[in-house]
Amino acid sequence: MESRIDRIKQQLHSSSYKLTPQREATVRVLLENEKDHLSAEDVYLLVKEKAPEIGLATVYRTLELLTELKIVDKINFGDGVSRYDLRKEGAAHFHHHLVCIECGAVDEIQDDLLGDVEKIVERDWNFKIKDHRLTFHGICHRCHNENHEKESN
Repeated sequence: MESRIDRIKQQLHSSSYKLTPQREATVRVLLENEKDHLSAEDVYLLVKEKAPEIGLATVYRTLELLTELKIVDKINFGDGVSRYDLRKEGAAHFHHHLVCIECGAVDEIQDDLLGDVEKIVERDWNFKIKDHRLTFHGICHRCHNENHEKESN
């Protein structure tokens, strides 16, 4: 974790920002909960446990700065809540998500599935793509298996 924090510190410095204690506390929470797709309020509550003096506005500003610098991605799964996801180091694109419409679980797909689609869009529409996001909404394997078990009984 420390090496990742050092690299984020370098990213901030290269954009003329400092890794303040408040920013570091926020980054640590994101790293510790990397799989959880936390909302700003979730991040705030976890940061508050580590550093009670940090306010909600500071957490919001930090998340927006980290988003602007492409350290985190701000995502919305259609429920009106913005969530924050650390961008994978060295990733050329945002990763994809599978959102279960039954239990709300969010699974990640790390593979970049849209390389060919990007080439077609750039060629046929003369559109320079900088990034993309893909979210599938459906029924996760856990709910699907549970439903099949109920049907068999």
